[in-house]
Formats: sequence, C-alpha cells, structure tokens
Amino acid sequence: MAASRNLLELFYDVVSPYSWLAFEVLCRYRNVWNVDLRLRPGFLGGLMNLSGNRPPAMVPLKGLYMVKDIDRLAQYCNVPLRQPSDFFGSVIEKGSLQAMRFVTAVEMKHPEFVESVSRELWMRIWSRDEDITQPGSLLAAASKAGVQPQHAKELLGMISNPDVKNRLKQTTDEAAKHGAFGMPVIVAHVDGVPHMFFGSDRFELIAYLLREKWFGPVPSRNAPKL
Repeated sequence: MAASRNLLELFYDVVSPYSWLAFEVLCRYRNVWNVDLRLRPGFLGGLMNLSGNRPPAMVPLKGLYMVKDIDRLAQYCNVPLRQPSDFFGSVIEKGSLQAMRFVTAVEMKHPEFVESVSRELWMRIWSRDEDITQPGSLLAAASKAGVQPQHAKELLGMISNPDVKNRLKQTTDEAAKHGAFGMPVIVAHVDGVPHMFFGSDRFELIAYLLREKWFGPVPSRNAPKL
C-alpha cells in the first residue's frame, strides 16, 4: 500500500523575494516528494505587526547583505530575481496589501490560478521592476497568468470585499499561530503534527523530517525556465 501523502503549507507574500524562492522550489518538489502542496497567500506587513518584527532591509547592514544574498540565491535556485530600482518605494512604501487581497480573491474564486497569478506578480516586482499595486497592474498580471479578462475584472472588484479582507487576515493570523514572525513560512504536517520552518533555506531539514531526499533547488535540470 502506498504511503500516505504529507501536507506542506506555504505561507507567503509576493513582496518577499525569499517567498518566491521557497515557492518555486516547493512547486518543483511536489512532483518529487510524496507531498501535497497548499499555497497560503498572507500579508507580510500584518504578520510583522503581529510578531513585533521589522523588515530586514530597515537594518542597514542586513539590507546590504540582502542585495548580495538575493543575487546569489537567484542563480543557485534558477529564479530570475532582480532588485527593484527603487527598493524602498516598491517594497517598503507601496507594499503588497492590494496585491495579496487580489491573490486571496483568486484563491477564493479561481484557486486553479493562484500559482500562476502569484508567480506573475513576483515576476513583475522582483524580475521586471514593474508595479503590483495599481488596478491595471493587477489586471495585467492576471491576464499574463491566463485568467480571462471578465474574470480578472471580477476578481479586482473583490479586493474591497469584507470576505476577501477577512480571509487574508485569517490566513495571516494562522501563520502567526504557528509561530511565524516573517515570510516565507513552510508548515510540514507529519503524522498529524505541524512543524514550522521559516525562510527559504530549510529544505534539507524538511526533507529529513519527511524522510525524503533533497536534490538541491532544481531537482531536475529539465524544469522549464521562467
């Protein structure tokens, strides 16, 4: 009899470059490990407030380190990460609340597009240096992700809906209850017990917990390029 599949939950925000790295690696490994992957769009700003944390880029030396770290990890993980030309304006000032409400609306109405819409939003802010806050930007991302125009407009109209706002808050609160203080957060459910991992560099430990093998961030070099 085949072994039962373990559940991996990824709590993420598209404003976080490390979330993108974790997202792509887990999307690759869902076909390698005996796992089901559940994508959990949350709001990093809200989680920071709940935990009393602050963005690493607000600490000068951490910010300088992040620039080098992201460049190295982008190459290592085969993810086309590039720093926005105005990091502070794009990431800190504008933030991602509208974008994550949009992804949450997608999750609620058209969950089959959560992965592609999330990826396209990351591509906009963290690869092509484009906006993710304006309505036109969200519609463009949805279009490129394969969402029909009429559905995209419907999703855009949902971002002010209390149900969407509450869902995003609930997901963020759930991450906090797992002990999260930032994103990405991966929660591995093994034998009915949740195990929380922070960051995009704990895959070896997750593999150990799952009794699986870790083959690096690109388990198959035949994986499609972004």
